[in-house]
Amino acid sequence: MNKVYLLIGGNIGDRMANLAMAVQLIEKYLGKLLQISSIYETAAWGNTDQADFLNQAICIETQLAPTQLMTQILDIEKKMGRARNIPLGPRIIDIDILYYNDAIVENELVSIPHPRISARKFVLYPLVEIAPNYLHPILHKTNSLLLKECGDSLAVYKKTS
Repeated sequence: MNKVYLLIGGNIGDRMANLAMAVQLIEKYLGKLLQISSIYETAAWGNTDQADFLNQAICIETQLAPTQLMTQILDIEKKMGRARNIPLGPRIIDIDILYYNDAIVENELVSIPHPRISARKFVLYPLVEIAPNYLHPILHKTNSLLLKECGDSLAVYKKTS
């Protein structure tokens, strides 16, 4: 079995319901849910003229290989109505592979670990909640240290309701 950390997020429609649906579909098609973070809200990163995002980190156990996993993730996004029209634009759901065991994978479909983990607080806050001591396989730093060193200035808020 493979231990995988994912980040799910979105900023279109009923954001909370979309995250819940993504978790259900992940459990159905990808593998067993091991951990789930609180939900965090932040302004859009990059293309800032859009609604705020909700994000959540989850850890699953899967039998799928990295490329198979990414193919299934893209299918889930499509099932949920994800359209890829504008780079960094609004989306109903986004599912990113952050870590896959301690693997380093680089191909046309997937980059693992996710290349921008260390640059984005909206990724690190929920990730640190469920895996503070997980060691980034390339940077050789824990998620907690990556968050401390992160230069991202966007505020991230834990959703309370």
